[in-house]
Amino acid sequence: MPRRSSLIAAVAFSLASCGFGAVTVEPYDHDPAAADTCAAVLNDLPDVVGDAVRRDIEPDASPAAAWGQPPIVLRCGVGMPAGYQLDAQLLDIDGIGWFAEPGRGGTFFTATDRQVLVEIAIPDDYAPEGFILHDITPAIAANIPERALR
Repeated sequence: MPRRSSLIAAVAFSLASCGFGAVTVEPYDHDPAAADTCAAVLNDLPDVVGDAVRRDIEPDASPAAAWGQPPIVLRCGVGMPAGYQLDAQLLDIDGIGWFAEPGRGGTFFTATDRQVLVEIAIPDDYAPEGFILHDITPAIAANIPERALR
């Protein structure tokens, strides 16, 4: 699946008259075999990351989560990033290796050392991103076993 170069293209959001509405997550091909694992991750995610509060997503059956405005979006069961190479530098946050790909408006981080891949799109508004990744990492570490990078 081709990578997006823009966070705007990855996520659309709507505003409701009394606050932020649900975040619409662009459809993506996710691994159906990872459904139970993704459900466990989503269940364990915090209600707040950094200072961003969790929001509803649409479609609500997507293995995804969102926080804040502009939205931080997590997608579970994604494919390996197209730009990933075996010798890529990973950002280690609490034992999870995150591969970073810049996009227009923010950065895509993918936990590439897990048996089920998780991607987080973090808008530039939340820099430095390490705080967001630190808040999300426990749910991933508790539910997705590590895999050897090949």
